[in-house]
Amino acid sequence: MLAAGAGRKIPADSGHASELKQIMPAPANNKETTVRVPAGSVLLEGDLVIPAHAAAVVLFAHGSGSSRHSSRNRFVAAALREANVGTLLFDLLSADEERIDNQTAHLRFDIALLAERLVCAVDWIRSAAGAGVLPVGLFGASTGAAAALQAAAQRPTTVAAVVSRGGRPDLAGPAALARVAAPTLLIVGGKDRQVLELNRQAMTQMRCEKKLEIVPGATHLFEEPGALEEVARLARQWFGTKIKVA
Repeated sequence: MLAAGAGRKIPADSGHASELKQIMPAPANNKETTVRVPAGSVLLEGDLVIPAHAAAVVLFAHGSGSSRHSSRNRFVAAALREANVGTLLFDLLSADEERIDNQTAHLRFDIALLAERLVCAVDWIRSAAGAGVLPVGLFGASTGAAAALQAAAQRPTTVAAVVSRGGRPDLAGPAALARVAAPTLLIVGGKDRQVLELNRQAMTQMRCEKKLEIVPGATHLFEEPGALEEVARLARQWFGTKIKVA
């Protein structure tokens, strides 16, 4: 059974402001800690790294059929940590839900549920030791990008910036797209033509600061030499500009 909560309304953004800490060199041995993020009736497994002098923290929303172990997201996360940014990679589904989804493949497309889980993670990170005062960014891949945009729409004063990698922002829906306040970067492969067109259409419905970056020659999974490195560079630059990190 699907855990209750897909239709539950998330409380409004608390609106508390946060000040950016002085940027300091990241420690050489950033320790990854396994955490459990409460989301309604389930606990979601996550991997959290908060450098000693972190200037921000970015939460990752993986794509359909993936998990917190996504090698592509972990590559980007490592690049962000080099810029002294904390990262949280976590599973959007519980273990039981993943077993169901492996058979039905329908929960991975339940954007409302995924967005709710991400909002819960945003609220949780705001109270986590060592991370509560940090600005929050969201990085979403594929369907995770739609969840990230819906979450940003629900937490407009908490989410400082959003990056989408090969995402489906159109799945967030016109109403949510229009409410996103965070500066949003959409990264799409030049050869991912259908997704590229969907991103362009979604941009017309967004009122926030937004930008589309096309990685030449890249397909949907950015498997080509240098493609994922370019994604990481663009993401680091965007968060660095919009959340003022190095």
